[in-house]
Amino acid sequence: MAYTTTIRIALLQMNIEAGFPERNFAKLQEMMEKAMEDKRKPDVLMFPEMWNTGYALEQIEDLADPYGKQSTELLSAFGKKHGVYIVGGSIAEKREDGVYNTTLAFDREGNRIADYAKMHLFRLMSEEKYLKAGSHTGRLEIEKAEAGMMICYDIRFPELARKLALDGAKLLFVPAEWPNPRLHHWRTLLTARAIENQMYVIACNRMGQSGETSFFGHSMIIDPWGEIVAEAGEEEVILFGDIDLKLVDDVRTRIPVFEDRRPQLYN
Repeated sequence: MAYTTTIRIALLQMNIEAGFPERNFAKLQEMMEKAMEDKRKPDVLMFPEMWNTGYALEQIEDLADPYGKQSTELLSAFGKKHGVYIVGGSIAEKREDGVYNTTLAFDREGNRIADYAKMHLFRLMSEEKYLKAGSHTGRLEIEKAEAGMMICYDIRFPELARKLALDGAKLLFVPAEWPNPRLHHWRTLLTARAIENQMYVIACNRMGQSGETSFFGHSMIIDPWGEIVAEAGEEEVILFGDIDLKLVDDVRTRIPVFEDRRPQLYN
């Protein structure tokens, strides 16, 4: 067997206090411990976008985690202690040339196995004024299965999800801070990415209020048929859901979308 086919996911749908990293670190650690104490012990933990700072963009240079050091220390140690994969939502990460919105991923031994900086910056929240855009796709392996990473606004760009699928991804992880009133867009776009690429989409959104902006949660796990495996409401919650990678192979065999592509006609 190339990989373990059944994987249990826990999505930590949390409130984020913009501008208070230490409070957010404490909240995340508390929720991670709670997830691992649950009898439904997960194989993978996942968090929302920018969980360390929230969208305190005007102070982001001072608040961002230099090279992800503090986040890496916490998540690596926790992953190793509990033997769990961590797809670390995303953080504000300060690098030499600026601040990036970065996902960090860790394996069961606490090794950092992947990173991805948000490629498409959201002008409605002025991200392009404060953040640097990433320039490479996000790929990793979970139990030897290929997976991809996108962040929030990225899901409006189907080309990116398709590239990840063509590169072998069977899972797509999407941390987000997706606000009201666009719940219909959130659910529709995530479902579309799952159906058109015949992959699982695993999306963790924040909840709560930040300034004048409210966030609706509704973290979701969607299967390759577009069926919802699990969906949260608007409260702070740990959402559990099981995925079976055999279903990806089954769907791709039944409807051979990738074999029927005609890319020579698309340019």
